Amino acid sequence: MAQTKTRIPLYLGLTAAGGVGYYLYSAGGNPKVAEKQFEHDAAKLSAKMKGELPGREHEATKKGEELAVKAGATIDREVDYTRAKFTEAEKNAEKLAAEGRQKLDQVRKEAGKELHQTIDNFDKTVERKAVEAKNGISSWFGIGK
Repeated sequence: MAQTKTRIPLYLGLTAAGGVGYYLYSAGGNPKVAEKQFEHDAAKLSAKMKGELPGREHEATKKGEELAVKAGATIDREVDYTRAKFTEAEKNAEKLAAEGRQKLDQVRKEAGKELHQTIDNFDKTVERKAVEAKNGISSWFGIGK
């Protein structure tokens, strides 16, 4: 039987990603503003903890600062990762657009060639039929062959 795995790391990771996403979203995608908001919220939480736990103010401040530093590092890491992915996607989009333009030019040229060829064939057919009709009419009146 398969061993059951704990899902605590998954839940913690999702919670952390959700927290990072929340701060980035509320800051309009600006990581510096998100970091400031997080630090503000951490300070507010620290102040609340100080009020609830007298005598542990220094410890709560220290923990709050540690959490703010860790969160700031996480935000910076996520922003760098997002920027790298965005740059990669942008390069890929540029490549695909260039390929699309090249294929469009190729199809346009081929369609132009086919159109000119069809027009030339039509002109030749019309000229041939005109000569045949002229010869036919001329033969009625005894002119020509």
